[in-house]
Amino acid sequence: MIKEIRAMVSWKGVYFVLALFLGSFFGSIFMLGPFLPLMFISPAWYRWITDRVVATWLTLPVALLEMVFGAKVVVTGDGFVPGERSVIIMNHRTRMDWMFLWSCLLRYSYLRLEKICLKSSLKSIPGFGWAMQVAAFVFIRRKWENDKSHFEKMLDYFCDIKEPLQLLIFPEGTDLTGANLDAIHDITVAYPQNIPQTEKQLLNGNFPKEIHFHVQRYPIETVPTSKEELQLWCQKRWEEKEERLRHFYEGGKCFNVTGQGIIPPCKSELRVLMVKCVSLLYWTVFPLGMLALLYLYSSARWYFAAMIIIFVVQQKIFGGLELIELACHQYFKKQQKFHVMKIRTS
Repeated sequence: MIKEIRAMVSWKGVYFVLALFLGSFFGSIFMLGPFLPLMFISPAWYRWITDRVVATWLTLPVALLEMVFGAKVVVTGDGFVPGERSVIIMNHRTRMDWMFLWSCLLRYSYLRLEKICLKSSLKSIPGFGWAMQVAAFVFIRRKWENDKSHFEKMLDYFCDIKEPLQLLIFPEGTDLTGANLDAIHDITVAYPQNIPQTEKQLLNGNFPKEIHFHVQRYPIETVPTSKEELQLWCQKRWEEKEERLRHFYEGGKCFNVTGQGIIPPCKSELRVLMVKCVSLLYWTVFPLGMLALLYLYSSARWYFAAMIIIFVVQQKIFGGLELIELACHQYFKKQQKFHVMKIRTS
């Protein structure tokens, strides 16, 4: 029985999952929790700060994958324009594609800009789900008639506070246009060797040895605006993607595109290496420090318990921190309009 358990898991997988969980769990409580009251004072400032705090944790999976488990990342195609507002569409090869993409964005963009469109059930996961709520990820219920309004409100919110974002979705045709977008990034991801399909395979130590991303940037003015034309446009992109993947797996296990080679990253490899080293060091020491804090001080234990209650109860009552943040913004927006109208009529 013990041998079977050992065969099912590996120290690498346990370390990876444990490091990510403890980082997100204690980070939600001790790093993000203190900023929650700011949401009720200035949602824009709350978003500016928490995005940068969350981004520090997003470097951890990159550091673990590349430095501890030796994954190689190759990016070809058009690249990103840092700070650009865009929608990222990507094929869904495994359940971890969204996490592997952070290795690409760390080099070519800013991790703090990325928001992920994902199923609403994930927000209830302790640690991970709490952090995603604070990060204002776009949670959907897979019913477009219900999700459309929330989706539009979240995008309008980011536009109102003038915070650029790169929204990651896995579409097969949806509304990708918008007056406040600069571009659409179509990313094709492929794995030339092993392809971990689920979190369980990661726990077993099955990490990808290589991850290849091919990026194609489409300026928003080149994307059709009508629903019918947009559906055809998306279908065409997916046909091209399937053909690109076929050549990848049948050929030399690399994306060979005429005139488009490996993209020079926005950040130097030395800078990326320093970020990964600091991330590994910080997120190894931080959970241990928080455990020591809880052991030594009763006030820390009271705060810890109170924050857990807040995270659990607010979701059951209000549906999630991102919804409370959105409601705060809409309240301040209405108040601002009221004051403007009052000044004009006086």
